[in-house]
Amino acid sequence: MYQEAADPVIQGLDEPCPSSTCQNHVATTMLTATRQSLSDHTIGKDPQAVRTGQRQNRGMRTRLGCLSHKSDSCNDFTAILPDKPNRALKRLSTEEATRWADSFDSLLSHKYGVAAFRAFLKTEFSEENLEFWLACEEFKKTRSTTKLASKAHRIFEEFIDVQAPREVNIDFQTREVTRNNVQEPSLSCFDQAQGKVHSLMEKDSYPRFLRSKIYTDLLTQTQRRLS
Repeated sequence: MYQEAADPVIQGLDEPCPSSTCQNHVATTMLTATRQSLSDHTIGKDPQAVRTGQRQNRGMRTRLGCLSHKSDSCNDFTAILPDKPNRALKRLSTEEATRWADSFDSLLSHKYGVAAFRAFLKTEFSEENLEFWLACEEFKKTRSTTKLASKAHRIFEEFIDVQAPREVNIDFQTREVTRNNVQEPSLSCFDQAQGKVHSLMEKDSYPRFLRSKIYTDLLTQTQRRLS
């Protein structure tokens, strides 16, 4: 029977969160080491082992978020805007930014909302969830049957497969269903996995985003522009 290993890196996450003076390279080093440790624990193991590793991975990412040098501010958002920051902030109204709090889908339907949410997820080391969701949306626009298979396999290998470079947090059953779907790809082959990731972000990351400094600073800037 699989038993969780007493990994010193994971044990270290139970210690009090370091102060904001911790350097980013510490977070990067711990993140890499822990991911490798979790991979070692789950490769070739049963589904329960995989799920255990996923839970540890989730906790590790949230815990390491405090080690990041990122400021969790509006500056993180403007740095990745699709337009020039000053121009974008002038175009974004308080009414538009406020509507992002109406529903998660309202946020995802606005390009600046997506940019702000991506910046927030980067502070939690979980931006792969949004990137996967966006990749699925783009995939569903594919009209060439010859490109469908190659795109499907690329998305699976990047986000779904065990030890994928940007592996998303889904259950074993959903991963296997998606693996089978990709063998005979259709525009709906990622629907189950995409739905799981959407639900995870909506219930977990989205409420924290609405309380984040990135979002509150952004609202303040748009309101200040009107005064």
